[in-house]
Amino acid sequence: MTDPSFTYDFEVRLHDTDAAGRLFFAHLFRHAHDAYEVFMDRLGLPLHTLIDAGEILLPLVHAQADYRHPLHHGEPVRVTLRIAELRTRSFAVAYRFENADGVLAATALTVHLQVGADGTPAPQLAHSLRAALTPWAVAEP
Repeated sequence: MTDPSFTYDFEVRLHDTDAAGRLFFAHLFRHAHDAYEVFMDRLGLPLHTLIDAGEILLPLVHAQADYRHPLHHGEPVRVTLRIAELRTRSFAVAYRFENADGVLAATALTVHLQVGADGTPAPQLAHSLRAALTPWAVAEP
């Protein structure tokens, strides 16, 4: 079985840091979202196309993070993304942030709900979206 994960690399930039030169806590979500956006592009579901079409809108309805090790200015970071859960109308994305030495720096989770152009929840995830996400879903133990 192959590992259902996607990786995204970035370097902590000066504008990402707080006065102590460490990644500012809220910027973790910006990098998580950058990884998510690139992931969706790779699936053939670029967010700008989904937004322009107005048929599949995926706003964030929940976000959480745990910080375990500081990330500093200039430090390379690898984000590993997995689909943690596929639900009827939403899906959860799990993120793992590691430094160049493989030290776990943070984890995050975002939940995206499919809504229609009028903002009401869709009865279920679009078939094309579910089909694209399924191979990336973490199998239940």
